[in-house]
Amino acid sequence: MKKMLSLAALLAVVAYATPASAELKFGGDAGIRMRTQFGDINRDTKEDDVTYQYRIRLKAAADLGSGYFFKTMLMNEEGNIAGGWQSVGYGNHEAITVDISNFYFGRMMQDSHYMMGRIPLNSFNNPILDLSLYPMQALDTPVFNINFDRGYGANYGTKIGDGDLNATILVLDNEAGRASTLHTDTDGLFNDGYGVHLSYKTTIGDVTIEPQIVTVLTETDIWDQTKVATAFTTNALQGYAPAGTDVTFASKVTPWTLGATASMPVGDELKLTGSAFYTFCDDGDADYHATLLRLKGEYGPFMAWVDYNAGEDKVADVETSNTFVWAQYKYNVYESAAGSFTLQPTLRWLTTAEDGNDAEKDTSTLRAELWATVSF
Repeated sequence: MKKMLSLAALLAVVAYATPASAELKFGGDAGIRMRTQFGDINRDTKEDDVTYQYRIRLKAAADLGSGYFFKTMLMNEEGNIAGGWQSVGYGNHEAITVDISNFYFGRMMQDSHYMMGRIPLNSFNNPILDLSLYPMQALDTPVFNINFDRGYGANYGTKIGDGDLNATILVLDNEAGRASTLHTDTDGLFNDGYGVHLSYKTTIGDVTIEPQIVTVLTETDIWDQTKVATAFTTNALQGYAPAGTDVTFASKVTPWTLGATASMPVGDELKLTGSAFYTFCDDGDADYHATLLRLKGEYGPFMAWVDYNAGEDKVADVETSNTFVWAQYKYNVYESAAGSFTLQPTLRWLTTAEDGNDAEKDTSTLRAELWATVSF
């Protein structure tokens, strides 16, 4: 915590040291939450727990003029934590560090923009990357939690017709240009794994439609799906395998994911959004396909969605189906031009069914949370 405060103070000194320096603005949020978890594994064993967590995120933005900008966010990413939330522990169990979670710079113009760096992915509101990177367990916002909702790459957007076209290229892994156990026959300049996300957003009447596609241009590596539910390698968007999993690698993987989202207002306050995405891969050591459907509703301070994910891993001969519900209510305790204080009760419910390899597995997890957040 002292390191984070010291770094923030140093940035403030630098910002005001030179009159000709860019306008630098600081902000962020700090939150605490209490989570009560109820587990039901194979319908006969329950694992219940209460966890106390906290998160601090510091943000800085610089306006360089003529549309040029720089943005960054600092937060703790130490250890096996989700989305920057740190659980309260004792001694070495509670590691607090300062990490540059994302940083990016570019230029905003009248009809186009570009940016590069460690860019945010907006995966909390758009589940296409969840399905692409975690096809057999695409729920509970894994890219937002495990990958901290950012990736290294570049983005370009421009207006075409009545809509906006966006293209993002991401570096999924960074293989050395030499013989390796993972890329024995693809050594050379483009050993690295590159992914591309294309989207086009337009409005027809009251309906906003956004078709999208994600593809891997060059071979990348995933966790063996027979060991863990298809999480990408430690270098892929800076992700990692869940603790305690027996991990091996499957290489030469180039999955495709496509689909669309559509949203429309209903009445004065209700907004409905539907998403449908499909992913498939049949190369190297992987042969799978999966689907993700989402229905989301927003009504004033209330927001909820339900996801359904189903897939088949033909190599492991396993079929999975998952249902996930997220519901929250955000109550503004205090709000001013300088910041706000909010309380947010949140409910998460996840059920998973797995059938294959002469075994069946059913799990259910219910999480009831209370968030208290100050934004500044």
